[in-house]
Amino acid sequence: MNTIRIHQLTKSYANGVKALNNISMEISNGMFGLLGPNGAGKSTLMRTIAGLQLPDSGTITFNDTDVLRDTDAIKQHLGYLPQEFGVYPNISATDLLNHLAVLKGISDKHERKEQVRSVLARTNLYEQRKKSVHTYSGGMRQRFGIAQALLGNPRIIIVDEPTAGLDPEERNRFNNLLSEIGEQVIVILSTHLVEDVKNLCTRMAIINKGKLVAIGSPQEFIDQLSGAIWSRTIDKHSLPQYSEKFRIISTTLNAGKLNIHVHSPTDPGNGFTPREADLEDLYFTALLKAE
Repeated sequence: MNTIRIHQLTKSYANGVKALNNISMEISNGMFGLLGPNGAGKSTLMRTIAGLQLPDSGTITFNDTDVLRDTDAIKQHLGYLPQEFGVYPNISATDLLNHLAVLKGISDKHERKEQVRSVLARTNLYEQRKKSVHTYSGGMRQRFGIAQALLGNPRIIIVDEPTAGLDPEERNRFNNLLSEIGEQVIVILSTHLVEDVKNLCTRMAIINKGKLVAIGSPQEFIDQLSGAIWSRTIDKHSLPQYSEKFRIISTTLNAGKLNIHVHSPTDPGNGFTPREADLEDLYFTALLKAE
């Protein structure tokens, strides 16, 4: 069992933004979802775990090794797919993976060839191995990103906003791949898409404005909201009045009418009907609490 322990991690930038504010959490084997709006601090946390930047204070250990003191300790076991993944033009997938394998320290030519073949097959790119990666579709390029992350048999995989911009079919294919990988190693999925976390992750954390808002099991969070989420459809012009009276967590506009969800431990009356809570309700409730 692999374990990452993060304790009181803090990071501020020169412009005064506190990207991480006393973050503490523990992550073990399996799919771990890191959920939060854009600018919440997710990418900063990912880069810090990956050893690409140092925090102002706090500690990160991987299997009891202090990886902030020895950044190579985690890089030896890490596969990383950043939010922006660039590729060289006019280089085939096989050649680029071979080059990246050399950079990862896989010096034996036979082992390198076998690993490249294996990750191409695992990401369903073997038939396109001779094509230039810059000609790949968005989904194929993201799968290539996972292929390069798998080189070296890492024990930690970090993926930052991996399905943004993918069509539903490619997104589903990519998520199935992540789920399969997460059976044996730590996979940290950083995203603002609630559905990806709901479908893939057994544990999750919500970060907002650099602070840890919630951490635990998605299903446990949903169960905690049981009986406390209510909805009704209103005229969109009536929203200010409802906002004054009720704790509105989300709104959806449809054909000029507004469906609102409110959080209330008891029946709020006024035409609201109970609805079964889902992870999106939890997400918006947690962000509201953090304001």
